[in-house]
Amino acid sequence: MKYLVVIGLEVHVQLKTKTKMFCSCPVEFGVEPNKNICPVCTGQPGVLPTINKKALELAIKTALALNCKIQNNSIFARKNYYYPDLPKNYQISQYEKPLATDGFVEIEIKNGKKEVKKVYIKRIHLEEDAGKLLHAIGKEELNYSLIDYNRAGTPLIEIVTQPCIHSPEEAVEYLTTLRNILRYLDVSDCDMEKGTFRVDANLSLSVVEKDFVYEDYTKIPLGTKTEIKNMNSFKSIKSALSYEIERQKEILNSKGKILQETRLWNDNTLTTQSMRTKEEAHDYRYFPEPDLLPLELDYLFIEDIKKQIPEPPNKKKLRFKQEFELNEYEINILTSEKSMADFFDESINIYKQKYGCKDIKFISKTISNLIITEILGLINQENKSFEENKISAQNLAELVKLYNDGILSSKLVKEVISEMWKTNKSPQEIIKEKDLVQIQNQQLLRSIIQEVINENKKIVDDYKSGKTQALTALIGQIMKKTKGKANPKQAQEILKQLLK
Repeated sequence: MKYLVVIGLEVHVQLKTKTKMFCSCPVEFGVEPNKNICPVCTGQPGVLPTINKKALELAIKTALALNCKIQNNSIFARKNYYYPDLPKNYQISQYEKPLATDGFVEIEIKNGKKEVKKVYIKRIHLEEDAGKLLHAIGKEELNYSLIDYNRAGTPLIEIVTQPCIHSPEEAVEYLTTLRNILRYLDVSDCDMEKGTFRVDANLSLSVVEKDFVYEDYTKIPLGTKTEIKNMNSFKSIKSALSYEIERQKEILNSKGKILQETRLWNDNTLTTQSMRTKEEAHDYRYFPEPDLLPLELDYLFIEDIKKQIPEPPNKKKLRFKQEFELNEYEINILTSEKSMADFFDESINIYKQKYGCKDIKFISKTISNLIITEILGLINQENKSFEENKISAQNLAELVKLYNDGILSSKLVKEVISEMWKTNKSPQEIIKEKDLVQIQNQQLLRSIIQEVINENKKIVDDYKSGKTQALTALIGQIMKKTKGKANPKQAQEILKQLLK
C-alpha cells in the first residue's frame, strides 16, 4: 500500500468595495473598533439586508476569469452557528445554489520537467464576513475577549477547489497563481496580513495499491480529512500541510484512526493542534434567506462585466515572450504585479509613439533591465510596493532614448534614474543641471585616455605581458577620470589603439 496526498483548498477573498455586503457601512482597515457598524450588520431586529451590486460584479468578474459557469439563478442562505463575533447568530452565505461552479486555474508544476496542471474550482459563492475577536492588546494577554464588529458584513467570495491538489508545493503554486489573477482583476488587494486573502485547507491521505496510477481526482478513494486553519502566509501554508501529511502518516502506519476535525496551525511550535471536531453541512441548518429574493442574472449584465476583464497573467507572460523575447526570469518578475506589467507596457508604447522603434527587442530589454535592477531596487530600499513607483513611464522612455543615442553611458543612466526618483524631474532637466552628457569629442576622449596610460605604467606593462584583465582596470580608471562620461565601448577601442 502507499499514500496519496489529497488536498482541497477554501480561499476567502475580501472584495474591494467601499461598503459592506448588505448595508451602507464603509469598509475600512485600521479604524477604531466598532466605528463602522449599523443595525443591519449587527443583526438588530426588524432590519432588511440589501445586496451590494459592486460586490456582485466583482464576484462575477472573478468567476469568469477562473473559467467558471455563472448560474443565472442563485440564492442566499442562512448558515446558522453561534460565535461571539457573529452578531446575528447566522451568516448570510450561499449553499445549494452558489453564484458559479465548475471552473479551473492552470498552474505550472515542476515534476522533473515543467508541466501545466488544471486545479479544478468546485464553486464560488458570495457571503458576508464575521467580526473579529481580540484576546490581547499589544503584548498584553487578556483574561477576557473584546469584539470588534467593523469587519462584520464585509463582502467575501469563497473559492472552493475540488480535492485535486497532491502536494504542499502544488497548493502554494495554485494560491500564488490565484492571488496574482485576483490582483490583476483588481477585485481584492489579497493582503494576507490584513486578512483579505484567507486560506483553509482540507487534507487527507488516500490509501492506494502500490501499482496505483493516478489519472484524475474523481477516481481516488478519499481518506478521512482534517481541516487546517490559521495559516497567515504561503510559508506557513506549506509548513502546515507538510506537517499534517507526516502526522497522518504516523497515525496510519501505527494502525490508528484519523479523526475528522478542525486543527489550527501554530507558527511558534510548527505543529497543528486540535480545535474542534469538524462540522458537517447539516450542522449549520442551511435554509434560504427569507429577506433576500433569488439572484437572477441577465445575460447582457454578465457580458458587460466580461468586457471589463483585463489581460490575465498567463496570456501576458506568453505575449512578453513572443513579442519581446524576454527570458523567463524577466517575465516572471515583470508580471508578478499588474502595476509593474502595465508600467512596462506603457513605457514601450510611449517610446514607440515618440521615437519610433526599429529594434523593439533591444528597447524592451533595456526597459526591462532598468525596471528590474534600478526601479525595483529603489522601491525595495524604501519598502514600498510598485504602485508607489515615483518614476513616470514617459521619463523612463526618454531616459532609454538618451542611452540608445549614446548621450548617456550605463553608469550615467543609473545616476540619472536615482535623481529622477528623488526629484520627479525629467532626464533632460537632470542632465542639464548636473552636466552629465557623455563625452562626444573623440579628440578630447583620446587625450584623456593617453593621460590614463601615462599615469598607470604598471597596469599597462601587465596588459602588454599578457594579463588581459588589466584592460578592465584601465577602463575603470578612464571612467573614474571622466566621471562616468566616457562611452565604455568607444573608450575600449581607443585604448586598444593607443596601447599598440
